[in-house]
Amino acid sequence: MISVQTITDAAQKSGGILYIMALLLLVALAVAIERFWALGRMQGQCMRWVRELKGHSHVDTALLHERLQGDANSPAAHVVAVALNHDLGDPLEHFGDRLEEAVMDQAPQVDRGLWMLDTIVTLAPLLGLLGTIVGMFNTFQALSHPAAATQAVTGGVGEALLATAAGLFIAVLGLVAFNALQQRVRLVMHQLERIKLMLSNRMYPHYRNTQQAASDARDGAPRRAGASTTSGAASQLLQ
Repeated sequence: MISVQTITDAAQKSGGILYIMALLLLVALAVAIERFWALGRMQGQCMRWVRELKGHSHVDTALLHERLQGDANSPAAHVVAVALNHDLGDPLEHFGDRLEEAVMDQAPQVDRGLWMLDTIVTLAPLLGLLGTIVGMFNTFQALSHPAAATQAVTGGVGEALLATAAGLFIAVLGLVAFNALQQRVRLVMHQLERIKLMLSNRMYPHYRNTQQAASDARDGAPRRAGASTTSGAASQLLQ
């Protein structure tokens, strides 16, 4: 069983490498815990918006504005806000492009900080290898003295193996957390794409009503003009 004193001595003889690896472990744990909490919250917010939109056949602006008051900062809320502020005078294709832009704007917030985990997963084994080299160098230094004690030789080997084990442990832990978080990121982005599609489908009735009203207005104008022409001709005949 490795004691705390043994680890402390190995860290002091490793040239600070084990201290750096301990710092990497703390950063990896902090990033993983924060991202698990944040992405879990985003998933819940997206699911609530999905359930809200599924209960309507069209975009109910009044209800969604009220819903935004209690959830204004989530990625899903930003996508919904784009739909509520969209000008119906723009073509329907522009509406889909605006929603796609809103989804892409939220991508950096969703996968924020994962690059640190990715870097730690790659860096930790390399630092472990460097610590192994330092430990073996200390072993060779001990062997260069004729009166070198066996404990000095085995101590250097132990330092090398400890650095290797620490690097692999951090890499394995970081890789598992990184893959799990990547899966959550994919789920959140999938939910945002789903919300975008649901908003596009439910905005179509508004465009259809707008186009119908514009068509009725265009059809009514000639009829009014024709009626005025007829009445003018009749008045001339009467005179």
